[in-house]
Amino acid sequence: MKKLVILGAGESGVGTAILAKKKGYEVFVSDASAIKPKYKDILMQNNIVWEENGHTESLILDASEVVKSPGIPDKAPLIQKIKQKNIPIISEIEFAGRYTSAKMICITGSNGKTTTTMLTYHILKSAGLNVGLAGNVGHSFARQVAEANFDYFVLELSSFQLDNMYDFKADIAILLNITPDHLDRYGYEFQNYIDSKFRITQNQTEKDAFIYWNDDPVIQAELAKRNIKVVKYPFALDKKKGVRAFIENLELVIHSLKDEFRVPVEELALEGVHNTYNSMAAGLSANIMEIKKDKIRQALSDFQGVEHRLEYVATVRGVRFINDSKATNVNSCWYALQSMRTPTVLILGGIDKGNDYTEIEKLVKEKVHALVFLGVDNSKLKAFFGDKIKTIVEVQSMKDAVAESFRLAKKDDTVLLSPCCASFDLFENYEDRGNQFKDYVKNL
Repeated sequence: MKKLVILGAGESGVGTAILAKKKGYEVFVSDASAIKPKYKDILMQNNIVWEENGHTESLILDASEVVKSPGIPDKAPLIQKIKQKNIPIISEIEFAGRYTSAKMICITGSNGKTTTTMLTYHILKSAGLNVGLAGNVGHSFARQVAEANFDYFVLELSSFQLDNMYDFKADIAILLNITPDHLDRYGYEFQNYIDSKFRITQNQTEKDAFIYWNDDPVIQAELAKRNIKVVKYPFALDKKKGVRAFIENLELVIHSLKDEFRVPVEELALEGVHNTYNSMAAGLSANIMEIKKDKIRQALSDFQGVEHRLEYVATVRGVRFINDSKATNVNSCWYALQSMRTPTVLILGGIDKGNDYTEIEKLVKEKVHALVFLGVDNSKLKAFFGDKIKTIVEVQSMKDAVAESFRLAKKDDTVLLSPCCASFDLFENYEDRGNQFKDYVKNL
């Protein structure tokens, strides 16, 4: 019997354990931290052996194969020992992909992937398709493969998930953009991160589709280097030769190999240039799947955005509060600032992932009159912005961040939480950070 060891007992790990048990593996789940009670209950209900608050190396190094949580870096000593023993390390997506024949629509990019994933899923679901939602969003892909029988999956894939995928193939791959992110995980080498993102095209054939942003210089440079044998569907704001989605006469034009359709930009549910790109990518994928034009049009116009992504919270005494907690990198914050139409108080901070703040410097100077730094270590932010913005306040809790922002804001200002950083110094995750922000705003 094959022994599968699963490192990490979160949504992904527990889902993998359920599928592996069903497929006849001997399963052992190991987590360096405490396992949440709800996941412990699931493991016990399924008679799966587990441990928490540490790893028993002898059991782990006896595995036939290891599935690791995307959050565990390759440089972790235990991962190095597993590699030295030549035990294959794969991701949940790779493992679960072996046990389903569903068509895969896979989405990655430094920014916009959750919105595009949710929008694509919304279009397919609204059209009546039997479709699952997984990857970085929704329930565990592996658990859905074990317990449901979907014809299609829409998967949001992070670079960490892509790193441990080898035989898995996307039928439709979407690459929205590539900007520096997670460089701490990639030896501070941008090319390593680029290579990771391009793994979304691995194993694709001439029968598959690759949707990407035509005007991204990083993507174009890579395409020139790589021989990707797949039908390409680039999208851009302007109509150019070969571009399959673009804006013309205030209409979004989707132009597949067989036909085209148009949607007035004012009918799109999502506002802003970056969201126009997300709508193009989702619309193209639906069109490739031959979903009826009226269904695509309707779904693009009635989609309800994504929580923690430029989410309007409330207006308190003339001050608007926007929750963009999902902005865990500088480029995400750039998009948020670009969409601001009023003077802004900006909340930044958290765990820096090798950020270069020059990308938002111009927008901060133009639009932001006060900065609130929310993090355990704000030294890099202070060093960069200290002589650029007159009013800077440091806080150590979300309660204080909201209170100070409100104090600094004037009537008709916007308070924007768009941190540029990971959340784990003070919060469980970006959702916890965003939810605390919303709670404290509502208590003002």
